[in-house]
Amino acid sequence: AAVFRVHGNSLTILQAPEFVSFQKGDWPISGEKVPDLVALTMGFSVQELSWPGLQAGPLFQRPRANVLVVVRGADNLSLPQNVASYPLENRLYMLGKANAVFEDLPVTLQQIRARLSQEGSVLASLPLNSLSRNSEADLLFLSEVQVLHDITALLQRHRHLAKDHSPDLYSLELSGLEELSRLYGKESPQYKDATAILSSILQKFAEDVYSLYGNSAVVEVVTVKTFEAPLTRKSRSILESKQISNPGSPYNLAYKYNFQYAVVFNIVLWLMIALALAVIVIAYNLWNMDPGYDSIIYRMTNQKIRMD
Repeated sequence: AAVFRVHGNSLTILQAPEFVSFQKGDWPISGEKVPDLVALTMGFSVQELSWPGLQAGPLFQRPRANVLVVVRGADNLSLPQNVASYPLENRLYMLGKANAVFEDLPVTLQQIRARLSQEGSVLASLPLNSLSRNSEADLLFLSEVQVLHDITALLQRHRHLAKDHSPDLYSLELSGLEELSRLYGKESPQYKDATAILSSILQKFAEDVYSLYGNSAVVEVVTVKTFEAPLTRKSRSILESKQISNPGSPYNLAYKYNFQYAVVFNIVLWLMIALALAVIVIAYNLWNMDPGYDSIIYRMTNQKIRMD
């Protein structure tokens, strides 16, 4: 497996198998190209990635899974092992959809409190030190640590997900450190304790996922100092006319889509094509018909004339 880490403005390769070869060097990579790098390590084709840090690997030997963990508000995480390190530029954008297996993970604050109070939670094994169980920011961070633990537990319970022939892609975003830095500051003991805890948890999480997928998984950890939504700007001509596709709606909404549309469209289309071909064939045969041989009316009238 290959395990990545991006701290501050760098991308660090923690572990890599023989068939995923990274070269040591000071080649910067744009954050927008990290998804392309992930796809390339999985054997998917990308439009263009002119980056010399990753060499071409065997065509029929690719990782079975990829896990990308984005940590917001972290300047540096102490993850000891690494193969190579590269500068990171710009931002990273990733989108994902959760599998049905992970729908039961806690998302609300009430669910988080309930999960952390249950047996087998991370509170029993973590050295909290300056972190408090009564603070919402601390609970947010601890819940993210708990989610990492629960994901590996669910994968162990549903091993068929790791043994099928379809590649698995996971995308996680952790914002607990960012909330702690805003509330306490980056020089506070709470932030330093949380950074140490997250570093060790991420290291164990990568090792567990690596083992569950039979030493054939890619795990990336991306750390960003700030995570802000990009500003967009749209222009509109003052001569643009107002066109409403649905006059009954003041919001210019489209008509409701009927799921029988495809069926009706195919019936009408092929029926019209069949009728058009039938008309062409009939017209062609009538035009080239010989009345002396092909018309039964001509033959019957011709016989009556001869009998008379």
